[in-house]
Amino acid sequence: MIAAFDHVGLRYGTGAEVLHDLDFKLAKGGFYYLTGPSGAGKTSLLKLLYLAQKPTRGRLMLFDEDIMDLPRSALPALRRRIGIVYQDFRLVNELSAYDNVALPLRIMGHDEEEIAGPVGEMLDWVGLSDRAGARPPTLSGGEQQRVAIARAVIGKPDLLVADEPTGNVDAEMAGRLLSLFSGLNRLGTTVFVATHDLSLVKQTPGATLLRLDKGTLKDPTGALRNPPRREAP
Repeated sequence: MIAAFDHVGLRYGTGAEVLHDLDFKLAKGGFYYLTGPSGAGKTSLLKLLYLAQKPTRGRLMLFDEDIMDLPRSALPALRRRIGIVYQDFRLVNELSAYDNVALPLRIMGHDEEEIAGPVGEMLDWVGLSDRAGARPPTLSGGEQQRVAIARAVIGKPDLLVADEPTGNVDAEMAGRLLSLFSGLNRLGTTVFVATHDLSLVKQTPGATLLRLDKGTLKDPTGALRNPPRREAP
């Protein structure tokens, strides 16, 4: 089990709760979509998954660790097992596209000669091999998003968390990115994508669809699933 939420609630400061009694599990190797209207709490739920926030009540298990009791010093090791695609990209502006993508591998301690091949292949896959030396401020929004996705998946994380990952790319590139996520999922990565684009859900047979509305999760057991894709006769 990758994650288990047990009656989890979240509030910021002394404000009202933004997430209420979340009670669900993410299986290893599962593919999940999270949908819901703006303001439903999707980004807040993602923050819990990538350890940017701790619940204010309930219990959250991640990689068999109880997050509520975990010391701050133990969080970096867990975060290295998570690939994150932020809605606002969060690229390092002083680094080139190549160096942004290479960053997770360098943090893991890989030698430069081990890094060049995978980073080059990833940039080629997202259509940015000719922009490898460009810094983020010189890239378009769609290009920055592709760099952010390449950076998130380069280390083959145990859990990939993506917030609207196709929001700034065209339909063709969205399909390529979805193929990348699906390939990573087949290798064992659990994928959790927040999106308003339900066409993505239809392109992922077997994915589990969760809906968040006013901080409450619907279909938390994964009862709503896509039918398998039928082969053409």
